[in-house]
Amino acid sequence: MTQSLRAADVLARRLYDAGCRHAFGMPGGEVLTLVDALTRAGIRFHLAKHENCAGFMGEGVHHSDGAPVILVATLGPGALNGVNVVANAHQDRVPMLVLTGCVDADEAQTYTHQVLDQQAVFAPITKASFRLDAAAADVIADKAVAIATEARQGPVHIDVPITVANAPATERNIRRAPAGATAPAGATLAQAHDWLREAARPLAVIGLDALLSGGPEAVAAFVEARQIPFVTTYKAKGILSEDHPLCLGGAGLSPLADRHLLPIVEASDLILCIGYDPIEMRTGWRNAWDAARTRVIDITPESNTHYMHQSSLPLVADIPATLAALAVAPQPATLWSGGEIPNTQTALAEAFPRSDDWGPAGVIAQCIESLPADTLLTADSGAHRILLSQMWPCTEPRQLVQSSGLCTMGCALPLAMGRKLADPDRTVVSFSGDAGFLMVAGELATAAEMGLAPIFIVFVDASLALIDLKQRQRQLPNAGVDFGRHDFAAIGRAFGGEGHTVRNRKELKAALDLAVKAETFTVIAAEIDKEAYDGRI
Repeated sequence: MTQSLRAADVLARRLYDAGCRHAFGMPGGEVLTLVDALTRAGIRFHLAKHENCAGFMGEGVHHSDGAPVILVATLGPGALNGVNVVANAHQDRVPMLVLTGCVDADEAQTYTHQVLDQQAVFAPITKASFRLDAAAADVIADKAVAIATEARQGPVHIDVPITVANAPATERNIRRAPAGATAPAGATLAQAHDWLREAARPLAVIGLDALLSGGPEAVAAFVEARQIPFVTTYKAKGILSEDHPLCLGGAGLSPLADRHLLPIVEASDLILCIGYDPIEMRTGWRNAWDAARTRVIDITPESNTHYMHQSSLPLVADIPATLAALAVAPQPATLWSGGEIPNTQTALAEAFPRSDDWGPAGVIAQCIESLPADTLLTADSGAHRILLSQMWPCTEPRQLVQSSGLCTMGCALPLAMGRKLADPDRTVVSFSGDAGFLMVAGELATAAEMGLAPIFIVFVDASLALIDLKQRQRQLPNAGVDFGRHDFAAIGRAFGGEGHTVRNRKELKAALDLAVKAETFTVIAAEIDKEAYDGRI
């Protein structure tokens, strides 16, 4: 039975059906009907202090519940404040519905205050952009959800005119049926089977597309059945627990790790790219193999248009279905018989030790030692993120969340807030540089208002340490990378949380012990030297 509703209600109900239970943003008068519709549909609206942070809070929730992110912004400056997080969702393959208020089409012909072409703004950084129409609200809503959630996932923008949001609309429960799973067959499958049977040194490179529904289980079953060692991108860390004997850890940004991993790539006679999206990788992984010389099977949901690497046998197909089809290939007698895999694992452990008395590695090592093994982590961009991604052993998918495609500073704190909102019983810790933390420190007020209790670790070195390192490597004079050393612990206390400044592992351990039990958020300012990353990443 159909029911007459507002267009905003039709949109909100479709989002609820997609699993959305939270929306984030900062309302203006132009989106009040939309906020009301979301609330009526059972989607709680959370007021953030900035639209960019609102989107990252939503992403934090998404990594726990799998539902699309809802970002709400009013017209003009509100919408533009969200551009960074929307571009981040586009490059990090995060499903997001970007709902922006706008004036009606006829009003825009004569009224210019805060009015701009928001669809033109969002078109290059979204998978699609729509303008809500009352007569087609249900169609637009379903298209938006379907496009955002189909691989590769990403953001979809909907401009919501003021009077359209409140206009009568009909909900017809229009749904696009999901496409069935596809897998290779015939000669293509036979060729893949032959290559697997003949390979003596196969290697899997696993990326974030493998995190989609059914992917982690399929990947685990495949590599374990065939005993294929694997490397992951940073976002795919934990797809199998990193204490697994086949795991060679994460890759993508660390030249130090690449010294040990790229020789294994070079020595491989079959590379299986499983959901490998090279958008996370630095230039050292561009053409890391020669597909004319090494057999490469590339399993992706989209054709290769990035040209970061080539493959011998590209399979645009469903990852779980494809791995199931490949798993039945005959198994070679022995793989990697020269001890290359355990030797590389040993070399990586020695390259990233946990024995430092202090410095960034000492901070991370103490957190590994003091915090529960199932702690949920978020990382900001910077030198600490590279070190953290190499040192922290993830035991489950999405345990460590970061901005890997766009590498956005300021993401870790709001991501941790979203993760804690969705998983209140888990320990949640963010790792930020002092510059990134300062970009978003106002959201500590939001954490207090929402009653959230994550732990915020801040590496305090009064510098853009990674940029400073690059500046020194190029023998350029120091310029534009240093700033003041501030009292971050006091900032935490000023916003209603706990705050501790630590200068050694003993002090950090004591602060972490208190933070895990605290009823409010805790800021832990770890003071380190800005040159402590030299030779470590």
